[in-house]
Amino acid sequence: MTEQTTRLVLPSHIEAVADAAAAATDFVHNCGIGEDAAFGIDMAVREAVTNAMVHGNNEDEAKTVELTLNCMGHELEIEVKDQGEGFDPTTVPDPTDPANILKTSGRGIFLMRTFMDDVQWSTRPEGGTTVRMVKKF
Repeated sequence: MTEQTTRLVLPSHIEAVADAAAAATDFVHNCGIGEDAAFGIDMAVREAVTNAMVHGNNEDEAKTVELTLNCMGHELEIEVKDQGEGFDPTTVPDPTDPANILKTSGRGIFLMRTFMDDVQWSTRPEGGTTVRMVKKF
């Protein structure tokens, strides 16, 4: 299998999440990833891009979200970068806690961790947050 990479730069408006998900779906199928894993990857990309646009960039259309998909061997690496203030993922409440179970938001990080094999956040020196997700197949 050959290595392939796709990079998108998206405006920070919620309608662009569908564009990111469509590009990721095409990319994942070209990598030869099965349907079960593809579903989870789609969910993880949607959550990461939505978080970057809404929480990272505060839907400021002057700021962008960068999505990079890289397929190498039997591993898919996804990076989502925003231009926001950054955050500490350990401060996000556990959505499985009974006190949070009925809340309508706050499940994105949980879903990313559920569907991907590795999820890490880092703050970029120039500003913004990068989430790096890896799926082995």
